[in-house]
Amino acid sequence: MRKIILILVTILVAGCGTIGNSNISEEMDYSFLALGDSYTIGEGVEIEQSWPFQLTHRLRERGYRVAPPRIVARTGWTSRDLIRNIDAEIDVHRDFHLVSILIGVNNQYQGKPRTEFEEELREIFRKAISHSKTRERGVFALSIPDYSVTPFGEDNAEVISEEIDRFNDTVRRIAEEFDVDFYNITPSSREALNNRALIAADSLHPSALMYRFWVDDIVEEVIEKLPG
Repeated sequence: MRKIILILVTILVAGCGTIGNSNISEEMDYSFLALGDSYTIGEGVEIEQSWPFQLTHRLRERGYRVAPPRIVARTGWTSRDLIRNIDAEIDVHRDFHLVSILIGVNNQYQGKPRTEFEEELREIFRKAISHSKTRERGVFALSIPDYSVTPFGEDNAEVISEEIDRFNDTVRRIAEEFDVDFYNITPSSREALNNRALIAADSLHPSALMYRFWVDDIVEEVIEKLPG
């Protein structure tokens, strides 16, 4: 079992749409665009503790000079919100070595049809690939975490968990359709059922420790995506 580390985090705050340096340092070899929602900005923790920043730090520790991640995400965004904001916040000609996608929990929470999510997700994948220097190779999708294990979701845990699984089946299938790697972090998210240190102070979002576990799960695969 993973070592339990208690991390105190801040209460829910509104996230900005875009986070990170707009001008990548010339000294850095790699760039990273992270697309998503509250799970991408790290709602409930400091931005440096979000999984994109922790992944960047881990890659640097391994000797890969990665610029601070450019994050296009905001708490509450659905897939439709993300589509609107990618074009608004990222220059159409700008591309990155890595592009991540983690979206869909708000579609599930708001009761949006999965058929609608599926079509919008395809558009997100198209946009992500268009912003990747190595096309499909540089893009990866993360599964939606299961918030049924949190105090916020425990009253309707069974329904939430089943719906999250169905939405993740859609994400996995669309990722395969676009030949994009899919990383399943949902099992790690479910460890919070028996480890409250994995939940932020808002009783809903992951703690910094949880985000660290996600990075543990994906870092080796991400390294394989870096060119040269």
